[in-house]
Amino acid sequence: MRTAFARLIFFAAVLGAAGVMPVHAEIRILGSPGGQVGPFLDLFERVRASGETVVIDGPCLSACTLVLSVVPNDRICVTRRAVLGFHAARSIDRRGRLYAEPEASEAVLDAYPGPVRDWIRRRGGLTSRLLLLRGRDLAAIYPRCR
Repeated sequence: MRTAFARLIFFAAVLGAAGVMPVHAEIRILGSPGGQVGPFLDLFERVRASGETVVIDGPCLSACTLVLSVVPNDRICVTRRAVLGFHAARSIDRRGRLYAEPEASEAVLDAYPGPVRDWIRRRGGLTSRLLLLRGRDLAAIYPRCR
């Protein structure tokens, strides 16, 4: 075991000296309508822990936008096709009726990075109406992917 670990350290040192470093993968969001919050939070926690970069390359709506709350800002970039869609939290009762979750909406809003939170507040906050952040407004908050 100790020998295998020593070989791994030696191999890493040789790669580093040769200028060869492992390439980090990226997670590319091509389109997501959102869904239940729990699975998205679990996924984005794994992405955060992995160190991977997130490329938003299409619509990222509703629960998908929680990526902004979980993955560090410096590991998120956007393409020209990126669109972020925000709305108030809501749940479905046993009869299939939607109802507002104001406390959850406030918690979600508070979890977003400051510039995103400010953009949402300037547009009236999280309501049942879908707010779309894209184009220049989005590029002013997140860098374009290279």
